Formats: sequence, structure tokens, C-alpha cells
Amino acid sequence: MAMQAGVLGIDHVQVAVPPGSEEQCRAFYVHALGLAELPKPPILAARGGIWVQAGIHELHCGVEADFQPARKAHPAFAVGDHDALAARVEAADYSVDWDDTNAAVRRFFTHDPFGNRLEFVAAPAAAAAA
Repeated sequence: MAMQAGVLGIDHVQVAVPPGSEEQCRAFYVHALGLAELPKPPILAARGGIWVQAGIHELHCGVEADFQPARKAHPAFAVGDHDALAARVEAADYSVDWDDTNAAVRRFFTHDPFGNRLEFVAAPAAAAAA
């Protein structure tokens, strides 16, 4: 069977981070959010930043010399235990901004240590149980 010639899905999403921010990335993405850090190939590791696993996808925190946070554009993560993750984010001293503009979607927003906007959406089964 021939491989489909179109887009099959998303492999990873990248957010920009400032140079020298790897420990802050780990503190937020690994410790506060609970994502597993992935090894980077040596040639890419030399550029800085980190990669983390987000379900079946990856989030890459890529160093950008003239860094500016993404205040509108953002990745959205599907979350199983929405309330528990919101509590973890708040316990790590990050804001949790609940949004009810779409009654069909339970979600909150926060910002990483660099000001990048992130969205957390209750996974369909979790949203139905809420």
C-alpha cells in the first residue's frame, strides 16, 4: 500500500525561548507540567533549548537570539485531569486563567516563564466527566 501523499498529522510544535533558558524550561515544562524531557541529537543540543514529550507529540523549546514571546499564537494541550494540572501550575507560581467563552470546551491559559501563551483543554472524555 502506498503512503498517503498529504499531511498526516503534527509531529511537534516549537515555542521560542531566550538563550540560556534551559533550566527555566525544565522547571516549567518538566517539573511544573510533568512532561518528560527527550534527548536531543548532539548537533541540535549544541544550539540550546530542550525537547519534551506531550502525549504522542513533542514540544520543542528552541532558542531564538532576538526572542519575543508568543502572546497570541500558542500550542493547545489535551489534558486528562484538568483540575489537577491547574493546581500544579498554580502551585508552581504560574497564573491559571480559566476561559469559558466556548461552553463546549473546558480550558485554561497560562504563560511559560518567558511569556509564551499556552492553552490546556480538557480531553473529550475528561470534559464529559466534568
